[in-house]
Amino acid sequence: MENKTLLFAFGLTLFAGLSTGIGSALAFFTKRTNTKFLSGALGFSAGVMIYVSLVEIFAKAKDQLVTDLGARPGYWVTVLSFFAGMLLIAVIDRLIPSFENPHELRKIEDIRPGMQDKNQRLMRMGLFTALAIGIHNFPEGLATFMAALTKPELGIAIAVAIAIHNIPEGIAVSVPIYFATGNKRKAFIHSFLSGLSEPVGALVGYLILLPFLSPMLFGILFAGVAGIMVFISLDELLPAAEEYGEHHLSIYGLVAGMAVMAVSLLLFV
Repeated sequence: MENKTLLFAFGLTLFAGLSTGIGSALAFFTKRTNTKFLSGALGFSAGVMIYVSLVEIFAKAKDQLVTDLGARPGYWVTVLSFFAGMLLIAVIDRLIPSFENPHELRKIEDIRPGMQDKNQRLMRMGLFTALAIGIHNFPEGLATFMAALTKPELGIAIAVAIAIHNIPEGIAVSVPIYFATGNKRKAFIHSFLSGLSEPVGALVGYLILLPFLSPMLFGILFAGVAGIMVFISLDELLPAAEEYGEHHLSIYGLVAGMAVMAVSLLLFV
């Protein structure tokens, strides 16, 4: 595999992961969370991920596995791999207590300087949220990396979608740490570093999976990636979009994300 392709895939994964720093920066330079923007953006991200998972990634995995195993066995393995990806991310989600779960939304204005008497609890909240986000981002990094290796434009779309959904996660890490310590730099660094698990996921994929990457293993992994992304969209992005803003904003964002993804894929046919 060409070095340029590998570097491109790693670069996209790094961009997606470190976008938690954007959320952290927003937390320090705005007084209130722009809920309408986040609602539309998270809906858009969900639309991109659902469309690309079901229309492109699942289909590519099925084609590869049908070619290797035959029509019926190939389709069965694709479906089982798809739901195995969903199961993996669901198990990860269940292992994280709800208090530290990045899916539990927080806004910039939720925690105020007057709460500094609870420094220890706030610091614990921020650090455990950073750890939880790191665990969640690991399979996302693998998904972005694998997609980028196969089809660069697909990798770009997934990286942008994951970057959008990492913004509120950056807020969730940085706000409690800032109000616990009064140190914006420390809060930003913790938020920024929580996204590093995405390129770590890519690195694991490169070191462990690539040496054994046969067409059949690729098909299984790709189907699993589709399952991971659909689960994230349904379990995290859409509920977050609904909670941050109006119902219609999240749906408009969802449809817009699907439309943009559809058009971008058509341009590369």
